[in-house]
Amino acid sequence: MRIAIGLEYSGFAFTGWQSQPDGRGVQDALERALAAIADTPVRTIAAGRTDAGVHATMQIVHFDVGVARPDTAWVRGVNAHLPDEVAVLWACPVAPDFHARNAAEARYYTYVLANRPVRPALLAGRVGWYHQPLDVAAMTRAAKALVGTHDFSAFRAAECQAKSPTKTLTEVAIAVDGEHVRFDFRADAFLQHMIRNVVGSLVYVGAGKHPPGWIAELLAGRDRTRAAPTFAPDGLYFTGADYDAKWAIPPTRRPVVLPRGSPRESR
Repeated sequence: MRIAIGLEYSGFAFTGWQSQPDGRGVQDALERALAAIADTPVRTIAAGRTDAGVHATMQIVHFDVGVARPDTAWVRGVNAHLPDEVAVLWACPVAPDFHARNAAEARYYTYVLANRPVRPALLAGRVGWYHQPLDVAAMTRAAKALVGTHDFSAFRAAECQAKSPTKTLTEVAIAVDGEHVRFDFRADAFLQHMIRNVVGSLVYVGAGKHPPGWIAELLAGRDRTRAAPTFAPDGLYFTGADYDAKWAIPPTRRPVVLPRGSPRESR
């Protein structure tokens, strides 16, 4: 049978979502825990891949298994075998043609940036940081150029393996939340480092290094070397995906709620 699960994780201890030879991917930790409950190897597929240091408030995963277990076993049982930085939130059987990646109609990311003179300590690793005041209005004007279907080569990592740099970004929202600036993105799919590269360039606009029209120029130029450096992964969260209601699965989106404490282990 095919099972879908939703999980959250902190990216500190992992090399990203994808399985790695050294076993330090989130996928590796999850598959080890699932295998302990299923008593057989389990392979997983996720809605979206995240880089090292990137977090998820709601990652959707599916896997096939030949043994029957109660839904609670795929939640509490699996969590008992997971490291503290990963937790399954829900689990349910799904139709055999459900696919966590291919069935996703949209994906969501949030970047949270601390905008204050000194670096954050209590939220170290959980938020990005920029020390100078940012002009949110200018960044919002600049971000409008990103909405729509574009070639995002200017914001694509050199090692990105996506077949095409063309993606449809349907929402970019920027808002102030206390001393934090939140960047919310919705798209059909994202390129490797795309959000971090976009945020870095928007911060340049907010800091007055370039006018708002610079973002449109970068898009048109399709030259990664002209854009800002890749921003830190610390404040980036995968916050879920949209699926057709026919799949009848639990909620697949979850907003970022900033933690109150610092990580258990030092980075």
